[in-house]
Amino acid sequence: MLKYFHTICVFTLVVLASCEEKKEKSAGDVYYTCSMDPQVIESKPGNCPICKMPLTIVKKSQGKKNGVLKLSDQQIQLAGIILDTLKERPMNEEMMLYGSVAINQNTYKEISSRVTGRIEKLYFKKSNDNIEKGQPLYDIYSEEINSVVRELLITLEKKLSLKNGVEWDKIIAGSRNKLLLYGLTKQQIDQIEKDNKPLYSVTILSKYRGVIYSVEAEEGSYLNEGTAVFLVADYSTVWIQAEVDAEYMNKVREGMQAVISIPALLQKNYFGKISFLNPELNPSTKIGIARIELTNTDLQIKPGMQAYIRLTIQNRVVLSIPESAIIRNGGFASVWLSEGKNGFRNVRAETGMQANGFVEIKSGLTSRCIVVTEGAYLLNSEYIFKKGTVPMGN
Repeated sequence: MLKYFHTICVFTLVVLASCEEKKEKSAGDVYYTCSMDPQVIESKPGNCPICKMPLTIVKKSQGKKNGVLKLSDQQIQLAGIILDTLKERPMNEEMMLYGSVAINQNTYKEISSRVTGRIEKLYFKKSNDNIEKGQPLYDIYSEEINSVVRELLITLEKKLSLKNGVEWDKIIAGSRNKLLLYGLTKQQIDQIEKDNKPLYSVTILSKYRGVIYSVEAEEGSYLNEGTAVFLVADYSTVWIQAEVDAEYMNKVREGMQAVISIPALLQKNYFGKISFLNPELNPSTKIGIARIELTNTDLQIKPGMQAYIRLTIQNRVVLSIPESAIIRNGGFASVWLSEGKNGFRNVRAETGMQANGFVEIKSGLTSRCIVVTEGAYLLNSEYIFKKGTVPMGN
């Protein structure tokens, strides 16, 4: 009887141990995750720490078959998965540069006095004022001008009164030419003849359209012939000064096409070519300057504005896929490939240049691969939900 009781106890312990082992094995083959936040993975049941919904039990082996993720027709439709064959496309390798707007120094004009005299009035007294051709710049009192005016008026009077053989018209023409050389216009000289009286001062008009860069004289100051009164810049063309790091200088060349965007002037691109590449680098920053000349007929572009410059380095035909197909995780990129009916497999890919919504594939895929171009991130989430780990690619 005692022996029989001992046998029953041993059998019971073996059964209990077997059940415990089975329980532990069963517990180790499952995990708990959230259908809304599949990155949440727990070893025991409970609520999601993010959305507070009850966690769902998932078997680690669920859907596991050589790394292939299987979906139903309905899941594929709901996920909006779109497939496309990897193919070659022409792509432009591009470079983005930062820069700023500068004055086109080739348009600088110096407005200087053509005679000796004293400035009676300045019509512009500060820089950055716009001037138009024909606008008054300054009034000047000059004995040289007044002497020629008196000579002209006397000659006109003698021509009317004496009427002899003297070639008065040649003398008048000589006086008029002198006044033109002194900076007066033909209309001003005609008015002097019409008024028939001496001048105290004469108004000098602008022969240029542009912007006052600096005022070099003051009211009441005396000028010699050739003394600067204004420096004027023409803003109808401007320079874009693009900064190029030393390591990229060998990729930039004169004549390259450039697309310029200016943040201060939204929703508008400007187009130009690199007209000059400074061969010297800034010794402290190791940055070179590439210059692009832009037309600016409406004068909306102002010196000092920031600019972004996009250069097309080269055009190549390469294997490429839409950006939406790329999954980036840490230091590597991967894509989802179609494998069999309703099957998908994640593979790593080495990417290259990126332009116009496409990414170059340098290695990892071939031109016959069928790639998931839409819905790749949903596949990633489904993989995490079913397998409890992030796909690492094959």
